[in-house]
Amino acid sequence: MNKLRICIFLAFYILLISCQPGVKRSIKAADITAAFDQGNLTLVTQWTDSLLVHGKSDSITVTKLKSLADMATRIKADFTLSEAEIESRLKNEFGGYSQNDRIIWEKNNWLEYKIIDGAKRYFKRAVSNLKIILESQNRKNNGEQKSADSHLSLFRLEHTRKVLSATGNDGKPVVPVKMKVTYRLTVKADAIPDSKSVRCWLPWPRGIHERQKQITLIKTFPENHLIGPDSMEQRSVYLEQKALKGKPVIFELEFEYLSMAQHFDIRNQKIWPYDTTSVIFKKYTREQYPQIVFTDQIKKLSDSLVTGINNPVEKVRRLYYWINDHIIWTGALEYSIIPFIPGYVLNNLRGDCGMQTLLFMTLARYQQIPVKWQSGWMMHPDEVNLHDWCEVYYQGVGWVPLDMSFHLQNSNNLREKEFYISGIDAYRLIINDAIGSLLVPEKRFSRSEPYDFQRGEVEWDGGNLYFNQWDYHMKVEYF
Repeated sequence: MNKLRICIFLAFYILLISCQPGVKRSIKAADITAAFDQGNLTLVTQWTDSLLVHGKSDSITVTKLKSLADMATRIKADFTLSEAEIESRLKNEFGGYSQNDRIIWEKNNWLEYKIIDGAKRYFKRAVSNLKIILESQNRKNNGEQKSADSHLSLFRLEHTRKVLSATGNDGKPVVPVKMKVTYRLTVKADAIPDSKSVRCWLPWPRGIHERQKQITLIKTFPENHLIGPDSMEQRSVYLEQKALKGKPVIFELEFEYLSMAQHFDIRNQKIWPYDTTSVIFKKYTREQYPQIVFTDQIKKLSDSLVTGINNPVEKVRRLYYWINDHIIWTGALEYSIIPFIPGYVLNNLRGDCGMQTLLFMTLARYQQIPVKWQSGWMMHPDEVNLHDWCEVYYQGVGWVPLDMSFHLQNSNNLREKEFYISGIDAYRLIINDAIGSLLVPEKRFSRSEPYDFQRGEVEWDGGNLYFNQWDYHMKVEYF
């Protein structure tokens, strides 16, 4: 009996000292990967730090481990709500509901969560998204086609009529709107050590588009800055300054520009067969890993929607209508934590503007229709926000804007209804014409948003500053 007690004591003592700070444990890269796969994200961060300090790993392994630790931090920043917090929010939003309702919501991933560190942690926008999903389900059950028109949709429809009235047969930009933009990015106090230099990239409008002209810089803070050349497909203004203990670090940009609407009466345009040897065709019909990939799911759906159709205009229309009818808009997870966005959208039948756009682009490119990303901001009065859309290339016409998430408009006039299949309103700020393009100067550390560039990017010598370490604000004045 005494021997048994001694063995138990020794086992307990070994376990105890192995958990004490400063005691090295033989952690391997495979352990960290397994912990990540199991949702033990705090362990991922702790073990990675320990291994990088005490272990000996090759550069490829180090990069992978840093990536896992970074991803763990990002996932935890999106899934912030505990079960108690989500319960409280559900009661505030829906009043009485049964636990069976909640089981169904979670089973369908309508109330989105992950198991993190052994506990359910819910997406920070889970409740607002659930409300949108349930409203959509109720409309379907009642045989209703769509929700009541919002202030924004009514504004867009009125604007559409002005654009169509002003547009000629040549598709030239019309209905100019002049805007003054003040953009501020604020790094939280003590996010980095005192006196360390903060590097910041703010969004800057591209000047190569007919729809976006007269771009004039008014001022920046700090005053010294570097504007990326217009050849960059994601355009930025670079600023740098030192942090001061206890104070936020503020970067600001002020400029004016002229934005115009554009519409093509694409059904009445002469469309030529694509030149499959051209640079445009080859570049914009290819896959772009990891987000534009021709999976079996994509191939099957795309082919089923355009069976027997050869005209690219009609193919685009079929794809647009299907997404319009089947995918609802909801607030999105950060793109960097979604391995394959179009697959996520198809599996959940929901997604925000960029997610819907990536799905459309992937379906269209698989059909050998050139499509390129375009994004920046929607600048409608009282509705200023990040926004993504795209452009479709038609041989003989050129690049034609298409906004997937603005959907078909509520009008009996077909041109008004389908306006966003081959047109765009004047309330835009174009920053990007590609996903995942380089910034100037090139960022040293991983980006907070690896595909899009709208809010900005920030880093210091110690690494990237993620979205939860800084805030942004845009003010727009109209002339």
